[in-house]
Amino acid sequence: MKVALISEHASPLAVAGGVDSGGQNIYVAHVARQLHKAGHQVDVFTRRDRALLPLVSNMDGVRVVHVPAGPPMQLPKEELLPWMGEFADFLTGFCRGESRPYDVLHANFFMSGLAALKTKAALGIPLVMTFHALGRVRRLHQGADDGFPDERFAIEDELVREADTIIAECPQDEADLIELYGADPQRIDVIPCGFDTTELRPVSRRAAREALGWPQDRFTVLQLGRLVPRKGIENVVRGMGVLRQRYDTDAHLYVVGGNADAPNEIATPEIARLRGIARQCGVEDCTTFVGRRGRAQLRYFYSAADVFVTTPWYEPFGITPVEAMACGTPVIGADVGGIRSTVRDGETGFLVPPRDPDALAARIHTLMRNPALARRMGEAGMARAKAQFTWRGVSDALLRVYRRVAELPSEAEHARASRETASQAASGGSFA
Repeated sequence: MKVALISEHASPLAVAGGVDSGGQNIYVAHVARQLHKAGHQVDVFTRRDRALLPLVSNMDGVRVVHVPAGPPMQLPKEELLPWMGEFADFLTGFCRGESRPYDVLHANFFMSGLAALKTKAALGIPLVMTFHALGRVRRLHQGADDGFPDERFAIEDELVREADTIIAECPQDEADLIELYGADPQRIDVIPCGFDTTELRPVSRRAAREALGWPQDRFTVLQLGRLVPRKGIENVVRGMGVLRQRYDTDAHLYVVGGNADAPNEIATPEIARLRGIARQCGVEDCTTFVGRRGRAQLRYFYSAADVFVTTPWYEPFGITPVEAMACGTPVIGADVGGIRSTVRDGETGFLVPPRDPDALAARIHTLMRNPALARRMGEAGMARAKAQFTWRGVSDALLRVYRRVAELPSEAEHARASRETASQAASGGSFA
């Protein structure tokens, strides 16, 4: 197949961990690579955010097209909607100029979907839509802090009506689409996010801590991801304070993420706010901000931790819990969104209410007191990740959707037809 992945603000080439660089970037990068490995032609369309970027870059055989739309500089995604007309015009013109047409457009995020609608209308290419986050859900949880305009809701309504199918990333995402947008359940496919088995795998805790320079004998808690308020990192810091005050026991919290490799309060103002909370809670001495790290290093962080913690207010899917599970680390996650479906409470970790540092501290303390339980949860999580959440499995499921909406035969049907053709050719049979 020939597939166009559209991701207007989230480039697959970006380093994850910044304010606007996270799960969607990882999703698009890995889906593109897996489709290419399976023998399909994949182009990713993302907005040009630096002046010196070439029109087309190569990412392991995938073309990444830097779309000229708006000023060639990094802008918050909340400011990109006015430039989506330019993005749509370029996308349509590029697709029209290709010698081989695209079989499917797969848009990621509502602004990519808005651009893709014009191309679908002009060229008749079927559209698959993954929202990654829904405006009405975001507004419900963020209120006045939501920087997107109200017109987002009408755009998402149109996409729900016009897309050939919608990819929901978890059962909660599916329920939100049906209840808040009136989506037709028959036009929703539930396909999760995943992890790369070659990138994320267990490292012995001793070796991982030695590589990172962490103390070998200290119970450690890991928080990794984008440093933005809705990720609930403040709750984790406060939970560490409760752990010290109520249970008279210490653990060390490592926070990985930010807009720079060093924990820079100017580049990442959220670090300054969180450090202030750590001081207020009396845990500044056992809270370390690491800064942003590349994908190749992440398995060492996940493997070095005794527990991975993530307690966002809401989370459309949440890739980091799956990544931690893939490295054999138990997870304590907020009982929201996709985390509710990836973490098995009491089996691969614990689910806790968001914004509840007391509940979080209690669960951390449980794992501190029972290393055998933590080990069993880590092993169960690793087995679950391998069985349910690999990028290969995700891409195979997407390909089945692509073939259906493009009205192409399935891989099995294609293989059967090839065998029949070869058999007829060998026997001199007719193809009539």
